[in-house]
Amino acid sequence: QVQLVESGGGLVQAGGSLRLSCAASGRTFSMYGMGWFRQAPGKEREFVAAISRSGGSTYYLDSVKGRFTISRDNAKNTVYLQMNSLKPEDTAVYYCAADSDISSFSHFYARGSEYDYWGQGTQVTVSS
Repeated sequence: QVQLVESGGGLVQAGGSLRLSCAASGRTFSMYGMGWFRQAPGKEREFVAAISRSGGSTYYLDSVKGRFTISRDNAKNTVYLQMNSLKPEDTAVYYCAADSDISSFSHFYARGSEYDYWGQGTQVTVSS
């Protein structure tokens, strides 16, 4: 069982930056692939970024490449999403998620159904 708690959301002007954090409970954090997803009002949840257990592999939604960076600190049981050059279309509730399936993560990291545990979300609002 893993509990995930996101933080770091808020209101920022376009062009600004935020860093989201996701703290995980438990001593097996390093065994999970981790992902960030977001959901804007009236829209479906979408994949944003993912990172492998070791942090050696990262994956991004095309529209955030070059602006967002996912990272993790396994000693602190935390995954981060650094968001730069924010745009109004980045406005959404951001969720982190943990995936225990080692064999499938590298293939299905963008699928919400791949993940076993989810946080409660943190709101990011980008004003124009």
